[in-house]
Amino acid sequence: MLSFMKRLLLCLFLATISLHASEIWGTDYPAALTQAASSKKPILLEFTGSDWCPPCMKLTKTVFEQPTFEDFAKENLVLVKLDFPRNKEQAAELKAANEALAKKYQVQGFPTIILLSSTGEEVIRKVGYNGDTPEAFLKWVQDNRK
Repeated sequence: MLSFMKRLLLCLFLATISLHASEIWGTDYPAALTQAASSKKPILLEFTGSDWCPPCMKLTKTVFEQPTFEDFAKENLVLVKLDFPRNKEQAAELKAANEALAKKYQVQGFPTIILLSSTGEEVIRKVGYNGDTPEAFLKWVQDNRK
């Protein structure tokens, strides 16, 4: 019984952590454009293969799930995750929307991170993950946001 309770608590804890990390990321690009325009915040697009792309998973764990990034993002960015999973189900509408955005932004590899101005214009992009710390990644954002 104790073993079962420990496993249950661990599962609940892990689910809470993953829900917390995903709370700040949206998936609705048009809504993000509206939010960015009204808040005057830039948009950070993340094109990712969350369940199959090792550099994507490393970027998420090393940068995006860290409190330093999350705290900054909540106050200063509109975040949009555009996921291309291979092993988990995705709504057909979301999949089609993500594919259209990948085509629009000419995404060639994963992860691709694109910083947009609050008006939706592309400012700069990164392709791949080079091992940035959350602080180095945030410096890149701050140095390039408009």
